[in-house]
Amino acid sequence: MKAEGKKVLLAAPRGFCAGVVRAIRAVEKALEKYGAPIYVRHEIVHNKYVVQTLEKKGAVFVERTEEVPPGNIVMFSAHGVAPVVHEEAARGNLKAIDATCPLVTKVHKEAVRFAQEDYDILLIGHEGHEEVIGTSGEAPDHITLVDGPSDVAKVEVRDESKVVWLSQTTLSVDETMETVDALKEKFPQLISPPSDDICYATQNRQLAVKQMGAEAELVIVVGSRNSSNSVRLVEVAKLAGSREAYLVDFASEIDEAWLEGVTTVGVTSGASVPESLVDQVLEWLADRGYNDVETITAAVEQQKFALPRELS
Repeated sequence: MKAEGKKVLLAAPRGFCAGVVRAIRAVEKALEKYGAPIYVRHEIVHNKYVVQTLEKKGAVFVERTEEVPPGNIVMFSAHGVAPVVHEEAARGNLKAIDATCPLVTKVHKEAVRFAQEDYDILLIGHEGHEEVIGTSGEAPDHITLVDGPSDVAKVEVRDESKVVWLSQTTLSVDETMETVDALKEKFPQLISPPSDDICYATQNRQLAVKQMGAEAELVIVVGSRNSSNSVRLVEVAKLAGSREAYLVDFASEIDEAWLEGVTTVGVTSGASVPESLVDQVLEWLADRGYNDVETITAAVEQQKFALPRELS
């Protein structure tokens, strides 16, 4: 029975982006073509359910290249790796398949080019994130990590006329621009990258959450805690005006107490989350009277990426 006034705002787009679809399909195709096991260096994408599902099919996730027995296949995750990791794979007599998202590869190429031109590169991103480690590894002598606006004060460069910023692809657009503004204040000649580093999918998902955040008292983001773009969606929801926002891997993690006094619930998911997990959240909410679902569309995505050449 429908409860009066209770409704769900469902963000669109949400869930899988083109880079994640490509990475997951790459693991599945490699298993079909070469058979199990297929070793994957780091989680192919940051989602607990996806990783568990691929493990059942024969994927083996490792943190270090040295963990892969010689002569086997190793796949690099969507987040990208530093050149040294390719060298490790070659030394270990491993067949490497690179499932790095093409948008991350673009940032790597920008880093290489600016380093060759002897720029100081200020990489905006979160310390320890796999994508940041991979990008930094392209030009370690030229890259300085800037982890948010509070980091700007301690940044030093060799030549203020040769400074450029790049960024991790999964950040909050607003926070990144806040960091860029602070950097430009300190380094007026700071150059911006030729194209936007923050990926289209990250931006679109944040835009949809912004549009529903003011109306939804509670926003539920489906995603894993090690997923940078999912964590950012929680932050964006709160900044957009939602009273509260939570990150859950599964519907079973939702606390019924969160619904107290809530008429409108916003629902979205990170870029590495299968739609089936969102459906389970919608069912959970419907069982509690939230069965009026309105889709909030911020953009229509049609981007597709080809599989790595070894698998196409």
